[in-house]
Amino acid sequence: MLVKGKWQSAWQPVQNKDEQGRFIRQTSYFRNWITADGAPGPTGNGGFKAEPGRYHLYIAYICPWASRALMARAILGLTDYITVSVVNPQLSDQGWRFGGYPGSDEADVLNHCKYLHQLYTQVDPSFTGRATVPVLWDNKTNTIVNNESADIVRMLNSAFRHLTNEGPDLYPSALQLDIDQLNRTLYTDFNNGVYQAGFASSQQAYDEAYEKVFAAMDGLEHQLADGRQYLFGEHITETDIRAYVTLVRFDLAYYGLFKCNRNRVKDMPNLHAYLHRVLALDAVKSTVKVDHIKAGYYSIKALNPTGIVPVGPAEIG
Repeated sequence: MLVKGKWQSAWQPVQNKDEQGRFIRQTSYFRNWITADGAPGPTGNGGFKAEPGRYHLYIAYICPWASRALMARAILGLTDYITVSVVNPQLSDQGWRFGGYPGSDEADVLNHCKYLHQLYTQVDPSFTGRATVPVLWDNKTNTIVNNESADIVRMLNSAFRHLTNEGPDLYPSALQLDIDQLNRTLYTDFNNGVYQAGFASSQQAYDEAYEKVFAAMDGLEHQLADGRQYLFGEHITETDIRAYVTLVRFDLAYYGLFKCNRNRVKDMPNLHAYLHRVLALDAVKSTVKVDHIKAGYYSIKALNPTGIVPVGPAEIG
C-alpha cells in the first residue's frame, strides 16, 4: 500500500484484520459524484457534470468491484461516453500495473503511469491507502472522481440518462428499499464474504465466512426458485450486477483458491440458470474474461506461491 505517497514493500492481499483473524476491507477514499448538472452528489464535492468524453474508467477484468462499473457502463449504453483502460490481471509487487498480458492496455495513454498507485499519488502526493480499481477519472480536471464501485454504478445509472435515454433503470424508486436491503446482505455475506473466507487468518474467521457465503447463496437459490428472470422480477437492477460479479468468479476461483468448496454454482440449478441468463446479455459478455480472472487470482502469492494456474475450468459453468 501507499503510506504518505510512498509505496511500502511488496503487495499483500490482506489489508487489515481484527483480533480474531477476520479480513477487513479498506474504505474507499475518493467519493465525488458525476451528476447531470455538476451539482454535488450524496458525498464529495460538485463540479463533475455529465459530459460525453470527459470521463475514463480504469478497471481490471479480474476484479469483481471494477467489473460492477464496467457492467453498468455497458448495460446503460455508456460505452461511447466513458472510455476504459484495462490493467494487467496479474498482481505485481507494486499492485496493479499496465502492460504485459493479452487483453490489457500496454500503457496508460492518459497519465503515463506504469503502476496504478502512481495515478493515486498524482492526485494526492501524500495519499495513504491501497490503490484499487475501479477508478473513475475526470479528463477535464485531471483528478479521480470516485473509486467506490457502488457509487459509480449508481451515478452512471442517473447522471447521463438525459443525454443517452438508454438502458434500464437499475435503481427504480419502487424497489429502492428492497434493493438497499439485499445489497447490504450481499456485500457482507457474499461479495466480501468470499474474501473473508479466502483471506482468513484463523479457523474461526474462515468458518464464519464460509457459513455466511453459503447462507447467502442458498438465499439467492430460493429467491430464484419461482422462475423469475432477475432477483427482483423481470427487469435487471444494480443488485443483479452485485450478485453476478461474484457468481461468475465463484467456480473459477473462489470454490478452490478461496476454500468456498461446499458446492459450485454449477451445482445449484436456479443460480446456474440465472448466471447464464445474465451472461447471455450482449452488454455483459464483453465484460467477462475467464483468462484474466484465473490469471489474476492465481497470481496472489499468499494463496498460490507457485503461481500455477489450473487448466480448468476453461469456461463459465
